[in-house]
Amino acid sequence: QEEKKQLTLKVEELERKLESTSAQNIEFLQVIAKREESIHQCQLRLEEKSHECSSLARQLEMAIEDAKRQVEQTRERAISREKAAQSKLLDLETQLSRNKTDLNKLRRSKEDAERRYESRLQDLRDRLEQSESTNRSMHNYVQFLKSSYDNVF
Repeated sequence: QEEKKQLTLKVEELERKLESTSAQNIEFLQVIAKREESIHQCQLRLEEKSHECSSLARQLEMAIEDAKRQVEQTRERAISREKAAQSKLLDLETQLSRNKTDLNKLRRSKEDAERRYESRLQDLRDRLEQSESTNRSMHNYVQFLKSSYDNVF
């Protein structure tokens, strides 16, 4: 009976330990469940953030591609404008050269015309002087004839 009593005490003690261990086990299971729930929530947030990062990465790549395209278009427009400006400059230089050539031709033509005019003017003066001289000679001759006729008659 003594032995039975001790065994009963041991069984009761073991049952208390079992209850205590079961209670601890339940607490641990609750803690584990809470932690698993927390881990699950963290994984959900991680997946959500991962999707958000992926979306932002795609948006960033699209923005970079768009920026590259805009830079390329801007560069092409600048090159096109530069080529147009160079072409215009070349045209203007060609036009300036032609205008200078035309101006030089006009100056030479003007100088030639002035020389011809001066030459013709000098020729006309000489002819006028010769004509006046002939006119005076004729006038003198007429005077001579008048006086000769007067003397004869």
